[in-house]
Amino acid sequence: MSDIPEAGAVPEPEEFRTQARQWLATVARPRAGDEEWGSGSDSVAVFENWTEEQEREHTARIQEWERTRYDQGWGALNWQEAYGGRGLPAYYEQLYRTEEAAFDVPHRTEVFPVTQQLVAPAIGIWGTEEQKERWLRPMLRTDELACQLFSETEAGSDLAAVRTRAVRDGDNWVLTGHKVWTSGARVATWGVAVCRTDPDVRKHAGITVFLVRMDAPGVTVRPIQQMTGGTSFNEVYLDGVVVPDTDRLGPVGEGWRVTLSVLAAERLDSGNLGLDNADRALELAGNLPRPLTGSEQQRAADLHIRTLVQRLMGLRVTAALVAGREPGAEASVGKLYATETMRRTSDLVSELLGPGLVADTGEWGTYAWTEHLLGAPGYSIAGGTDEIQHNILAERVLGLPREPVR
Repeated sequence: MSDIPEAGAVPEPEEFRTQARQWLATVARPRAGDEEWGSGSDSVAVFENWTEEQEREHTARIQEWERTRYDQGWGALNWQEAYGGRGLPAYYEQLYRTEEAAFDVPHRTEVFPVTQQLVAPAIGIWGTEEQKERWLRPMLRTDELACQLFSETEAGSDLAAVRTRAVRDGDNWVLTGHKVWTSGARVATWGVAVCRTDPDVRKHAGITVFLVRMDAPGVTVRPIQQMTGGTSFNEVYLDGVVVPDTDRLGPVGEGWRVTLSVLAAERLDSGNLGLDNADRALELAGNLPRPLTGSEQQRAADLHIRTLVQRLMGLRVTAALVAGREPGAEASVGKLYATETMRRTSDLVSELLGPGLVADTGEWGTYAWTEHLLGAPGYSIAGGTDEIQHNILAERVLGLPREPVR
């Protein structure tokens, strides 16, 4: 009898969590919950500072774990059996992640949720049957990874203003342009490229999306040096890259709608941003070798309450998914709230550590926090800027008129 859970059977949530916990105990060690403060890793980096070799090594470890999950029936939980899934409701993935957090498994870097939770669902919506057959299983199993070739320096936060060109040439397209802030470009197999295919129509209508082989001739990946010293992000140059029309995702000129599918999923995944570091900051407050000042107590209490509210917001997003409703407003509010939580985590740590924060004395849990302080502001831009989220809420929730362009 196979140990792989039966696809199509939907267990009760508590039964599912028990099954997940039991399975995890057979393939991973429990995470040390009572680890003494001051021991283990003190990393609170928002964006990793690995070299390319380190990124590739860590990526390989994550892939090995994700393949184990997939092969034993614990990956692609909400996908159909045809793609190796079990057909469970979407929120069962979050139930599983809750149980997995108690075990010592590799921490997923950004390219993994991008592949499994952003790109694969977009292919599921917009892909042809041949594309689904070709891409979905390898991406869900992480045999192939995908990055987002979205942002451009000239476009800023207005993705519809992209200038990367795609010109039709028989059964192929020729792509020329420059993308920036691409996570995972060095390890990805594919890049999802948003391109302008018709410059003579309104900007939202002249866009088409392609999947580009990252090792194709004409693709150049250059790491971007971060202020923290690492190179999590990259710029990608497309210099006459030939892409077959079979690798076009969605209809010609409908790329804006395809892009929105990816962005909506990205915002849904941002609700838990920063919670681990916020919890770590509260532990720091509880382990200082001195009493907290009144101001520090106030900041710590505020941050504690915010973590509770943010987790409740995550449950609201889950509830919307369970009801079969796209949680647009909830996702935007959650993203804004998470960004602010990260800011307030920085504020608390700065007050707790004072000058000790910026002095690299080797003391555990002090200078390491500079990684958070320098990285956290980036999330006011990533996944749709704070200003974009405010506009979404103003127009779609409050019904305010769009400001006319002058």
